Amino acid sequence: MRALVISGGGSKGAFAGGVAQYLLEQGHKYDLLLGTSTGSLLIPHLALGDVKKIHSIYTNVNMKKIFNINPFVVKKRKGIEIVTINHFNVLLQFLRKKRTFGESQKLRKQIRKNFTLSEFNQLKASHCNIVVTVTNLTKNDVEYKAIRDFDYEDFCDWIWISCNYIPFMSIASKGDCEYGDGGFSSLVPIREAINRGATVVDVVILETETQLTPRVIGKNPFSLMVDLFATLLDQVEKHDITIGKLSANHHDVKLNLFYTPTQLTDNALIFNKQKMKQWWQEGYEYAKNKSALMSDNKLP
Repeated sequence: MRALVISGGGSKGAFAGGVAQYLLEQGHKYDLLLGTSTGSLLIPHLALGDVKKIHSIYTNVNMKKIFNINPFVVKKRKGIEIVTINHFNVLLQFLRKKRTFGESQKLRKQIRKNFTLSEFNQLKASHCNIVVTVTNLTKNDVEYKAIRDFDYEDFCDWIWISCNYIPFMSIASKGDCEYGDGGFSSLVPIREAINRGATVVDVVILETETQLTPRVIGKNPFSLMVDLFATLLDQVEKHDITIGKLSANHHDVKLNLFYTPTQLTDNALIFNKQKMKQWWQEGYEYAKNKSALMSDNKLP
């Protein structure tokens, strides 16, 4: 049983799309696809084999298609993108007594627009299982939502919830609980793939294997918060990978890990169409070169 796992990583999901495209073109068939955050947006389309469609989505997305209240302002200083707070929108949220700096209801609409009911029914009737990761904030726990357990509206909600990087995006209520981004509890759900029976797992990790350059810490409280969250998620990621490797060794599961070879961005909540198109191609080339190297290493 082969599984594809795609970690969280916001706009860096374009790189994962390129990696997945190459793997699919090489004839890999997946029985199980698990995604966290941006990974949850990718996996339904990858399971359908519709790489062209998801490529178009990821290389044409922008901030206006995700945020109805955008807490960020992107400015260029000496050719470098600097992320600062959108004071008007954040103040508006405070005046409205909201708990988050921004809101992402537009992303919810985009998910329904791009992932149709007929596509949902096609996947639900197939042998392939699609699972997205969410964080139950009320119960302080991770939850895995499989397409086979829900109707169309609910599963679209879970995909959206998996991507909600609070407090910069919407906090979601469902049932008696409140939810947020799956990355807060399971950024790289390798162990879950193994628990569900995978014997070979291809894992796309949207971060470098080791930190290549010192992180520049934000110069204002808002950007400092973004950097702090990134640091915390890095620790979750390392924990998930370590646990995943231990579980793989225990169950004799083969892991193929695909890290980003370079640091793609300091703020994965900034969606730049040109950069994401470039990252998709870089992901494709990286997977191609890594696969060739792995094949060479098998030669006597």
